[in-house]
Amino acid sequence: MEFSRGATFAFNGARRFLAAGYTALMKIGSGARFVMAAAMVPLMTVQPSFGWGSDGHKIINRLAAANLPHDVPVFVRDGEALSAMAYLGLEPDRWRNQAESELESEQAPDHFIDLERADMVGTLPRRRYDFIRDLAKVQSAHPTIPLTPEKVGMQPWQVEEIYQRLKVGFREYRELIAANEDTKPVELAIVYYSAWLGHYVGDGSMPLHTTIQYNGWTGPNPNGYTTERHIHSKFESAFVSANVRVSDVAPLVAAVRTKVLTDEWDDYLMYLRHTHSLVEKTYQIDKAAGFDGAGTPVGKAFAEERLAAGAIELRDLIYTAWLRSADPVQEFRG
Repeated sequence: MEFSRGATFAFNGARRFLAAGYTALMKIGSGARFVMAAAMVPLMTVQPSFGWGSDGHKIINRLAAANLPHDVPVFVRDGEALSAMAYLGLEPDRWRNQAESELESEQAPDHFIDLERADMVGTLPRRRYDFIRDLAKVQSAHPTIPLTPEKVGMQPWQVEEIYQRLKVGFREYRELIAANEDTKPVELAIVYYSAWLGHYVGDGSMPLHTTIQYNGWTGPNPNGYTTERHIHSKFESAFVSANVRVSDVAPLVAAVRTKVLTDEWDDYLMYLRHTHSLVEKTYQIDKAAGFDGAGTPVGKAFAEERLAAGAIELRDLIYTAWLRSADPVQEFRG
């Protein structure tokens, strides 16, 4: 059975925990063994953890909404919206359980993009299916390299498509306001789209979501980076949850002025490429024990900067969608 990336991360962590637990069981009495064994049963069907982990994604979504300019409707940035953004931003990871294997398989590639492989097609096209066709052409010329969408990832296309959904939602809101009609249903949709978008934008700020080196260095390794399949979850989940708080990241987001994006696709690709440029730095910090336990000041600052980058990009995308929703469009006629 082949597991997705995220399921593999979770499985490896659970396997190490269970091995340690088994050793401990052999050292205690039979009654205590029963209690401890029962407590470990849920881990046998562990639900995988992905992305930045729950804490990281909550930080990104909450700070993006909290720092939106005041000309954005208040329902996207008030206290209720902040809580909804934090909760709903985890939805894409809730969909990644082996109990719903078809759903997990379909949307797993939306969480990452291996730029080393994606760039083999040349300029990345704006439309998902154009990229899939381009991949198929390159695959025929490189039969030994896995170049299917499932292996390469579809992250920027997912972001673009949700961004466009959000823009449509804002446009509908404007039209309902103009018609003096109820806006509550579309307000709910807009908050959901914003949070959903935030999950993938957040994934895009994590260097290991942009590379073939996503969980342990592969291939030539002259610098001796870890090859263990633990660095991904150790950094984005365990380290962030234990050491980074909203209050640590908030000043970094507030310090950067909101930007209106000229072209959201081009901007997002630049954002991803900057993230990708930090892959080796991630491994260097890990090699220096920067993500072990309480980590190092360098490790903590790196995590905070990456989370802030995700929140800033999300804020700018939401704001741009709001402004662009006022542009005139030709309505779809079927």
